[in-house]
Amino acid sequence: MSVIVTDSGFGADDWTHGFTALDQLAANDAPPAVAVDLGSDADPSTLEARLNDIDLICVDFPSFSDGRGFTIARRLRLMGFHGRVRAKGHVIADQYAMVRRSGFDEVEINDDLARRQPEDQWLARANWKAYDYQSRLRA
Repeated sequence: MSVIVTDSGFGADDWTHGFTALDQLAANDAPPAVAVDLGSDADPSTLEARLNDIDLICVDFPSFSDGRGFTIARRLRLMGFHGRVRAKGHVIADQYAMVRRSGFDEVEINDDLARRQPEDQWLARANWKAYDYQSRLRA
């Protein structure tokens, strides 16, 4: 199982439509809701022509030290994607503010990580708009 982390804390996954691998998206007949699994090594520009057809993009984090997912989320937002963007995999509570600032809406973690880093650790970083590095430097 997995836990979805948002600014309001832990919750269940409400996405019930399944996911399509990036290489299978072109063959998809546009079902009512489309979600795409995007690897950390994927080029988000391959989705540019289909962004209006996609409801959710799930970006994989193979390791907490692998920051490529942050760049992917930012690029998706700069390309005009307005759907949900989910970080999945090895994301830790300390990274939550950066996850949100780069364009993600939510994080999917496994139950084991949720036990090791309980909800209060994630909520401690949920006020991500109030505390950012550049604002502190400019003060």
